[in-house]
Amino acid sequence: MFRALALVAFLMPVALSAQEAEPHMTLPRMAEIVLALDPEARVAGSGFEFTIDDIPILIVTDVRANRMRAMVPIRAAEGMTAEEMQRVMQANFDSALDARYAVAQGRLWGVFIHPFAQLEKDQLISGLAQTVNVAKTYGSLYTSGAGQFGAGDSGDLQRQLIEDLLDRGQDI
Repeated sequence: MFRALALVAFLMPVALSAQEAEPHMTLPRMAEIVLALDPEARVAGSGFEFTIDDIPILIVTDVRANRMRAMVPIRAAEGMTAEEMQRVMQANFDSALDARYAVAQGRLWGVFIHPFAQLEKDQLISGLAQTVNVAKTYGSLYTSGAGQFGAGDSGDLQRQLIEDLLDRGQDI
């Protein structure tokens, strides 16, 4: 018990200083970050339109509701097979991580959703990169590129491709 209290007492100043280091997110702060990522970004009220790695991104915010959403269009949802829908749901569980696949307004999107005020600069940048990655890897690895939760299906599906290709190359 004493060791646990001592550890908490030791770590508390570190945790408090880490919390103080990053100010709450504001629209001007978000604009500064977005413009650093894409100097040609367009700011429209409480939203942003910009491009990363040739992928268009739309950020909408609602400061009063303390929410933000970054969205990347991927494809029309119409025509997605049951297998494709199953695969994006599997990826949402284990390989999309902070980004997610979502369907709205007849489209499949990559999205990153976070409480606005608590969003830190590095979280925003990582979330945007992960969202771009789920768009870019749709149809192949379905990954955010930030790792993988080991208890899902994606790892086995990705390993199966490796095994299939090794089998095909065995006779060469």
